Amino acid sequence: MGNRGMEELIPLVNKLQDAFSSIGQSCHLDLPQIAVVGGQSAGKSSVLENFVGRDFLPRGSGIVTRRPLILQLIFSKTEYAEFLHCKSKKFTDFDEVRQEIEAETDRVTGTNKGISPVPINLRVYSPHVLNLTLIDLPGITKVPVGDQPQDIEYQIKDMIMQFISRESSLILAVTPANMDLANSDALKMAKEVDPQGLRTIGVITKLDLMDEGTDARDVLENKLLPLRRGYIGVVNRSQKDIDGKKDIRAALAAERKFFLSHPAYRHMADRMGTPHLQKVLNQQLTNHIRETLPSLRSKLQSQLLSLEKEVEEYKNFRPDDPTRKTKALLQMVQQFAVDFEKRIEGSGDQVDTLELSGGARINRIFHERFPFELVKMEFDEKDLRREISYAIKNIHGVRTGLFTPDMAFEAIVKKQIIKLKEPSLKCVDLVVSELAMVIKKCAEKLGSYPRLREETERIVTTYIREREGKTKDQILLLIDIELSYINTNHEDFIGFANAQQRSTQANKKRAIPNQVIRRGWLTINNISIMKGGSKEYWFVLTAESLSWYKDEEEKEKKYMLPLDNLKIRDVEKGFMSTKHVFAIFNTEQRNVYKDLRQIELACDSQEDVDSWKASFLRAGVYPEKDQAENEEGVQENTFSMDPQLERQVETIRNLVDSYVGIINKSIRDLMPKTIMHLMINNTKDFIHSELLAYLYSSADQNSLMEESADQAQRRDDMLRMYHALKEALHIIGDISTSTVSTPVPPPVDDSWQQSPGSGHSPTPQRRPASTVLPPGRPPAVRGPMPGPPLIPAPAAASGSAFVAPPIPSRPGPQSTFVANNDPFSAPPQIPSRPARVPPGIPPGVPSRRPPAAPNRPTIIRPAEPSLLD
Repeated sequence: MGNRGMEELIPLVNKLQDAFSSIGQSCHLDLPQIAVVGGQSAGKSSVLENFVGRDFLPRGSGIVTRRPLILQLIFSKTEYAEFLHCKSKKFTDFDEVRQEIEAETDRVTGTNKGISPVPINLRVYSPHVLNLTLIDLPGITKVPVGDQPQDIEYQIKDMIMQFISRESSLILAVTPANMDLANSDALKMAKEVDPQGLRTIGVITKLDLMDEGTDARDVLENKLLPLRRGYIGVVNRSQKDIDGKKDIRAALAAERKFFLSHPAYRHMADRMGTPHLQKVLNQQLTNHIRETLPSLRSKLQSQLLSLEKEVEEYKNFRPDDPTRKTKALLQMVQQFAVDFEKRIEGSGDQVDTLELSGGARINRIFHERFPFELVKMEFDEKDLRREISYAIKNIHGVRTGLFTPDMAFEAIVKKQIIKLKEPSLKCVDLVVSELAMVIKKCAEKLGSYPRLREETERIVTTYIREREGKTKDQILLLIDIELSYINTNHEDFIGFANAQQRSTQANKKRAIPNQVIRRGWLTINNISIMKGGSKEYWFVLTAESLSWYKDEEEKEKKYMLPLDNLKIRDVEKGFMSTKHVFAIFNTEQRNVYKDLRQIELACDSQEDVDSWKASFLRAGVYPEKDQAENEEGVQENTFSMDPQLERQVETIRNLVDSYVGIINKSIRDLMPKTIMHLMINNTKDFIHSELLAYLYSSADQNSLMEESADQAQRRDDMLRMYHALKEALHIIGDISTSTVSTPVPPPVDDSWQQSPGSGHSPTPQRRPASTVLPPGRPPAVRGPMPGPPLIPAPAAASGSAFVAPPIPSRPGPQSTFVANNDPFSAPPQIPSRPARVPPGIPPGVPSRRPPAAPNRPTIIRPAEPSLLD
């Protein structure tokens, strides 16, 4: 077995198997194990019982094994069994083990032959076993019985494939000797997942039930249908023996006697039988674990790193620490404060790359949504002119005014300033809703303490609502301050003289024609399928036109649309559509693009739609009016003004435009500052300095820090997994991997497995020993010699050292298993004289040279035959 460290490998894997099975699917590691595969009634369960030396598996006709059984055999001085699902109970009566397996199977699968992939974990301690981990899988079946589904064959195959397809699993392919080996489902499935044969070991059962005159010698010698790791034959108890309660130790003795007395198998009796199979599997599994140690270590390390983050919040706490709840409360509140500040101020760690969140969304409200609401007030140009003309006429009264009245200017300006209240208060509401989302996100880390999370959210949200009222009062105060005094002496105000000069340029809103306002991807949504359907283009919006290109390189321009007479309207989202849509149309009822009266532009989110609308407003493309406003517009179009009144309206219009621009600029600057000072910064200070006191006053600390049952279970499972991984890495780190192990056998001719259903030639008959000697020679072997018949060595043995042709007085070449230096094989029988190995003769090539060949040493003895084959 090598050094002692390697002997700890199988118990280590058993420990990992238990830890991970009890926790569930949170650790996806393929642990090395042996999967037992075979058809129904092939003898899989009997082989496992022979390993243990006890009757403990359910028996009967049809499908008996209906759930995978993970069987962990552990060498111990005492004999007992225990299940993972009832770990506190030790079973010393193995009849109770069988009953527990049947009950646990029925609990999940029902009592009428149903199957389930959920494994049962059974650990058997015994002085009669070697350390092994095996999985007894349901037998491959063809026809459903009972309430089994019609696809039971495919369900069982899928379940078996889940276990044997893992590179870390060895495959024990069990086939009865009384069926055609080329039709073996077990070998066929093993070939599918292990085409090189590196993980497959063949087991031939029911050798005692073969027809008289036939044997499986060629199969067991790995000649007929060779496997890279060869075959091992076993003889299980018959149903009569089982019913008669025949002791397994007596059965193993009968198995040994069968192989020693059978003429076809006695020469390889030491390499057959359940004890030898158990030793080989122990060695193969240990070597297999050794080979998979590097990848297992790397997987354990990556799993540990991923768990580090999850258990970081509570791995330092101890349940028996009396100050644990106080420490946890302080840490939770501090973490909540830090998270809130990071989400508002931004930070480099834990960046959300999928969507805007926290401070970025509030920034978008300040600099996109709020300006958009302000710009929307400016589009109603005709209404504003009509209001100015009514104001001038009402101020003049019955008289005809000669001069432009400044009272009309003040009245219109105040009306425009009052309109700022609605978008300003809406901005505060949007910020409050975003802060509520931030609080909810930050409180997710308090999920392990439901009451604490609930109280924290309630206290902070209540404080934000209080600050909301004060912030709104302050903003309304700012607007009232602007209303209280119209400062016409402001440095940015154009004045009366400049207003008259600008009257000729009143409609030239777009000062920089080529200024690019926005670039981005949009989908033209209403192109018919006959013309190519909806397509995504790269749009460029300037102060005078909207252009779209094939891609962002802006080389292939598809179209350029002037912005004159264009307006925006909302479009309802389609029933099956996930995109948000708005439309651009021409107010003069002209086609906008090709034969389309409007083009519908689609974005991924409503925020993108609002952002594009704000950009179009900056370019002078305004939303269309409601129907009622359109009717008023028709009346207004009939309203006529004399030239003098028109000049006065234009002058006041320019003055109002100038002053309202100053107010908007001031409000756009003060709004974010006011909200930040009175709401956001105040909330941060409150969380840092006062939240803990409010929590202590709101409820008892014990009730606040009461964990949810799910969270406590999750924490315990996570910590158990964390410590199991650390312990596993520690044990693996102490194990030397320099063990000298048996090398993987060389490849064999496995072309027979390419078409397993095609059958094979009948078993070749044994040739008499005399056929290998030269004619006329008397046979050298007389009497019942223990050696094998003298037949040429199989091709699979060609990878080993040079082998001489067989000498009559000593054993010939062994089967593949001996060529593989198996440490558990029987030692060759030593003849009474030394073997002579001729140098330079390749293996398997017969040589007929004269006795006195110069390059071959000979021994001249008159009574002995010469060494010819």
